[in-house]
Amino acid sequence: MPTLPKPTRLLLLLAALAAVALPASGCGTSSADPERGRELFRQKCSGCHGLAQAGATATIGPNLDHAFASARAAGQGESTIEGVVKAQVEYPRPTNDNPAVSMPPDLVQGQDLDDVAAYVAEYAGVPGAAPPTVPGGPGAQVFANNSCGGCHTLAAANAGGVTGPNLEEALAGQSLASIEKSIVDPNARIAKGFPPNVMPGEYETQLTPEELKQLVAYLAENAKGGGGGSK
Repeated sequence: MPTLPKPTRLLLLLAALAAVALPASGCGTSSADPERGRELFRQKCSGCHGLAQAGATATIGPNLDHAFASARAAGQGESTIEGVVKAQVEYPRPTNDNPAVSMPPDLVQGQDLDDVAAYVAEYAGVPGAAPPTVPGGPGAQVFANNSCGGCHTLAAANAGGVTGPNLEEALAGQSLASIEKSIVDPNARIAKGFPPNVMPGEYETQLTPEELKQLVAYLAENAKGGGGGSK
């Protein structure tokens, strides 16, 4: 019998432990919200982990599709995978045996952890899983894939987030170059009433050049008076 790779063996061990803990912990209950979990995953986890349904391609930590595909093939169900995710978040193992780049413990907690675990359990390792399709063209799809509506308000995307500024107001009249700058270097000009470092600064690497161009055009078109110039 072939030897399973180390990440898979670890996941299967955690799965066995989680399966024992599930009845007492209440994991897998209907109180979890996977849709909210997707937004939290995009905000908290996508900078390190790959997951196709979240549109996440980072490689610092394990690719969750690859990891949980093996677990699913070994017969693990969603409830057990939820337990695995919770165990890994609460007690993270060093990445590549290097504590300096390991996931910090309790990155999400309480209901947030329930929602993230339910989301990952529903989609990680599922063949063909992909971000949901939205109307509005390719820029709208980039906006949705990256859960921008979880933090920002934008009527065209039916988004009402308040963690970051209302994009219809903040981007009104800005040039395409200025809008792009606000995405790739969000601390360069901070919207009034918001502190620095609210928006992640990794979108220049997380988005392809074409995706960035599409997102900028979409925001310029849908902000009040946006797209005031091309430079």
